[in-house]
Amino acid sequence: MKKKLYQRSIELTNGPITSSLIRSFAQSSASRWVIPNYIKTYKIATADIENHVNSFPTLHDFFIRKLKTESRPTAGQPVVSPVDGKIEISGDMHEGIRFLVKNQQYSLADLLGNNGLADAYQNGKYIVLYLSPADYHRIHSPASGNILKQYVLGKKSYPVNGPGLMYGKSPISGNYRMITELETAFGSMLVVKVGAMFINSIKLTNNQNSWEKGEEVAYFSFGSTVVLFFEENRIDFCGNVKSGEQIKVGEALAHML
Repeated sequence: MKKKLYQRSIELTNGPITSSLIRSFAQSSASRWVIPNYIKTYKIATADIENHVNSFPTLHDFFIRKLKTESRPTAGQPVVSPVDGKIEISGDMHEGIRFLVKNQQYSLADLLGNNGLADAYQNGKYIVLYLSPADYHRIHSPASGNILKQYVLGKKSYPVNGPGLMYGKSPISGNYRMITELETAFGSMLVVKVGAMFINSIKLTNNQNSWEKGEEVAYFSFGSTVVLFFEENRIDFCGNVKSGEQIKVGEALAHML
């Protein structure tokens, strides 16, 4: 019952009119007066921000703020965190090509909209990284490699916070999402960027055919999630990768086997 009520309430408010209103306000000059309260409410550390907080003309500009380069050094391991966020879960794919988040089972084929691509990651590993409204929302490349394919799926988006992942209508595989497959030194990997409630904005800032580990490649315009998938017997997660732990851009995620 709780799950159905949650889904119904989201459906009633998650539409183009609501999204447009939120986007319009966040991008208006009036929204800049909300920034100090936003910082206070979400306890956002400002020392690492590239520009002074008073320099942002809108809340949206603050939300997609850049950080000082030296504040996010890139580790030497072949796979690093692409975002600042919380590790929701990491582990092995099971039952062929299915993975588990907040006791919801997801099909990789549904997430990717491509059965053949999903088959390539059978029995591999995955990690789910959640970005809260307080987090830095620019996305960096988790590894160096060439882009094999990149495409967008989905329209609406459920929240991807704790309740959203538990009660939402398959938010990871059903939300608006951008999928990138990279060919790396340790095989292929998937970088799945998942939009959050109301605003389905994932903006690419790197349109090259290859990514370098640690470089900025995109940003989210609202709280969101990134899910990484790896082929079988290619990588193992580092000791710092534990569910519930915070991680920052550039910190070690995995090493090659």
